[in-house]
Amino acid sequence: MKIPLSEALKFWAKLGFISFGGPAGQIAVLHQELVEKRRWISERRFLHALNYCMLLPGPEAQQLVTYIGWLMHSTWGGILAGTLFVLPSLFILIGLSWVYLVYGQVPWIAAIFFGIKPAVTAIVLYAAVRIGRRTLHNQTLQIIALCSFLAIFVLNLAFPVIVLCAAILGMWGGKRYPQYFQQFAAHNEQSASDYGPAIIDDHTPTPEHARFSSKKMVHHSMVVFLLWSLPLLGLVLIFGWKTLYPQIAWFFTKAAFLTFGGAYAVLPYVYQGTVDQFHWLSAGQMMDGLALGETTPGPLIMVVAFVGYLAGHIQHLIGNSNPFWFGALGACIATWFTFLPSFFLVLVGGPVIESTHGKLSFTAPLTAISAAVVGVIANLGLFFAYHVFFPYGLGSSISWLSIVICGFAALALFKFQKGVLSVLAGSALAGLLIYLTGSLLNS
Repeated sequence: MKIPLSEALKFWAKLGFISFGGPAGQIAVLHQELVEKRRWISERRFLHALNYCMLLPGPEAQQLVTYIGWLMHSTWGGILAGTLFVLPSLFILIGLSWVYLVYGQVPWIAAIFFGIKPAVTAIVLYAAVRIGRRTLHNQTLQIIALCSFLAIFVLNLAFPVIVLCAAILGMWGGKRYPQYFQQFAAHNEQSASDYGPAIIDDHTPTPEHARFSSKKMVHHSMVVFLLWSLPLLGLVLIFGWKTLYPQIAWFFTKAAFLTFGGAYAVLPYVYQGTVDQFHWLSAGQMMDGLALGETTPGPLIMVVAFVGYLAGHIQHLIGNSNPFWFGALGACIATWFTFLPSFFLVLVGGPVIESTHGKLSFTAPLTAISAAVVGVIANLGLFFAYHVFFPYGLGSSISWLSIVICGFAALALFKFQKGVLSVLAGSALAGLLIYLTGSLLNS
C-alpha cells in the first residue's frame, strides 16, 4: 500500500498552517499525525529520519518534513512537502512586516511590542538553558560553551569563526578523548510505544529512489547549483553586486550552513550581520521580528523573511510610491536562499550522509559545535536584555517595567513550563494594560 500523493499534499498544506510552537512543537505534531494517527511511518523510521536531520545545519522540522515527503514520493514529494511547510509563514510574515512598519508607531501597537520584547529576552535565555541541558553532558562541553560565550562577549569574534574553532576542536577531541564527545540520542528508541504496523514500517525496504546513486547525486547537485546561482546572477546583473538584494542572497546562503542547533543557533549570526554589519534594521526591530516569528506557523528561522522585508521596504521608502513590493522581494530572496541548502542536504546528501550516522568521527565535531552554540545563544539573550532594560543606553534610566515583564515571562517558562505562544500573548497583554493605565492616569 502506498500513500496517494494528493492525500499527502493535503496534509503538508494543512501542516503549514498549524505548525506553531517552534521545532519541538512541530516535531511533536508530526509524530502525533504520522506515527500515531495516520501510521504512514513507523516510530523507528521516524526517529531515524529525525536523528539524521538533527545532525544537519538548517531547520530540523522543515528538513524532517522534506525527508519524509522524499521517502514517500521521491524528489518531488520532498520538494512539495518542504515548500508547503514554509509558504504559509512567508505570506503571513510579509503581511505582518508591512503592518509593523506602517502602523508600528501607533501607540497601542507600540505598547504591545513593548510587552513582547522582554518576553523575547526570556525566551532566548530559556532556549540557551534548554539546549544546554540537552547538549552539555560533561565538563569538557561546558568549558567549550563558556569559551564560546567569552569569545563573542569579550572578544566580539564572528559567529563563523567560533563554529570553525569548535569543529576543529571536536575533530581533534573525538580522536584523542572520544568519551567526552559522544552524542547522546535525541530520543530513546527503546521506550518508544508500539503503535501497530505502518505503511513505511521498520522492515519496509528502502525505496529505489532513496538509495545512493552517483549519477542521481551529480544530477541533483547541478540542479540545486543552478537554482542558487542563476537567481543570484540575475540579482547581480539587475542591481549590482554591492547592492541590497545580492547581499541578502549571499548573506543568507552563508547563514543556512551555520544553523547547527536550530534557529536559535543562527540568530546571533543573523543579528551580527543584519544589525551590526549591514545596518539593515535595529536591535529593537530584530527582537520584534523574532516575536513575530514565534507567533506565526512554520519554522522559527522564518524571521529571515521579516529581516528581508524590512531591509527592502526601508531602503526603498524614499522616492517610491509603494515600497511594499521591494520589501516583499527582500523577504522572498531571504527565504529562497535560506531554505535552498536544506533541500540540497536532504535530497542530495541524504543517501550519503545517512550512512555515516552514529560514527564518532562524523558526530564529534557537531557535538562540539552544539556546545559552542549554547554560549553564543546565552550571549544573544544578554545582548537583548541590555537593549530592553536600558533602552537609551547604559547610562540612562532602567526600564523597571521591562524587567518585571521579563521576570514573569521567565517564571512562566522555567517553572510552569508554559508554551511560547501563551507567554508572548500574556506579555503583549501586559504591555497593552500598562499603556491603557498610563493613558487613564494622564487623562
